[in-house]
Amino acid sequence: MLTVRPGEEVIETLTKQAADQGITNGAIVSLIGAVDECAISNMLAEDAGTDIISEYQQPFELSGTGEIQNGKVHVHVVLGREGDTALTGHLHWARVETFFVHAYTLTLEDG
Repeated sequence: MLTVRPGEEVIETLTKQAADQGITNGAIVSLIGAVDECAISNMLAEDAGTDIISEYQQPFELSGTGEIQNGKVHVHVVLGREGDTALTGHLHWARVETFFVHAYTLTLEDG
């Protein structure tokens, strides 16, 4: 399990902790927690090769999955916010200030 605590950024912290634990390739099978601000992206309808990045400065419940490939963390999330609405996309960054984020991983053997 990798843990992001208050005052930490999600992608940066997961990347560092994975490296510290020797995880270079693996699956993030479950990501759960809450963030206080974040940036996600989705593809342009007319051009799947172009991302639209949106930043949000509000708290979200977070769940997701992802992978670690050659030490690089890649995560897709579902973010629930006030008003019982959800956003989803590729997570570029997220700050944890109030709660935590836990990432449960399965390590893949290199080679």
